Amino acid sequence: MKKFSEKNEASRRPERLKFSFFPGCSLKTSGHENTLSLLKFCDRVNVELIELEDWNCCGSSSAHSVDHAVAKMLSMRNISLAPKGIPLMIACPSCLIRIKSMYLKLKKDNALKCEYEELWGKPFDEDLEIIHFFEILNRVRLEDHIDHPKEKLKKLKIAPYYGCMLSMPPDLRFEKSYYGIIEKTLGKLGADPIFFGYGARCCGTYLSVAKPKIAQKVVNEIVLKAMEAGAECIVTACSMCHLNLEIRCSLENPIPILHFSELLSMALGAGDKKKWFPRHLIDPVPLLEKRGLLTLLN
Repeated sequence: MKKFSEKNEASRRPERLKFSFFPGCSLKTSGHENTLSLLKFCDRVNVELIELEDWNCCGSSSAHSVDHAVAKMLSMRNISLAPKGIPLMIACPSCLIRIKSMYLKLKKDNALKCEYEELWGKPFDEDLEIIHFFEILNRVRLEDHIDHPKEKLKKLKIAPYYGCMLSMPPDLRFEKSYYGIIEKTLGKLGADPIFFGYGARCCGTYLSVAKPKIAQKVVNEIVLKAMEAGAECIVTACSMCHLNLEIRCSLENPIPILHFSELLSMALGAGDKKKWFPRHLIDPVPLLEKRGLLTLLN
């Protein structure tokens, strides 16, 4: 009887979703805790991510503005690595823009498509689906993987911060808007979203290196506005934004900056205090302890 029940239970489980995965430079270096928590979350909701072998920078740093030919090749090569028949998932908004923009150009430009096929020795995949990490939240039901979701994040006051890259450029103007997903999702998990009017402001991106004083000014304004609105933390959708909001903030006692994937994983009981939070410059542990959320961490 037990074996029969287990067999029936296994047959009722949804099929594991599979995506190829382009992490990008930020998620693999300064935002490594973002990758770790994202992988934890996906595993808990029955999603398998298969990292592209030998991927390269997408060109979103300075290549796309300094050398268009190099930027073109970088994105085209990553597209050529994507296995056929599996959607390609990208978590970094900047990487998504560079790679998906190039993919759409290839679809429209036959000469560019011929160049691609000659360079990489394979036919262009007209049916490749390229999605942002947010799209996974439209394909899984969190309530199937978590008990009492509204009790998990205990009214933690969050300021959702998307950054400017998800404001799609002209090439992607017909793509869906992802704004609202952070507050909608975390609200279902018991968080209290705070609207502060700066969720789509640019964090300074690479001006953080070239003109740090300008980046410091815009970052301070974003963080200050979130604090004035009553937020206890800022939740980011972008590793580069997370980095800038931490390293360029010069305010006294700023609120912590958390990755969206960290809170998702925590709500599913898969948080890792030792591997993630020591990488944060603004320690989120005191806030999580105050809110009684440390029990969600390993």
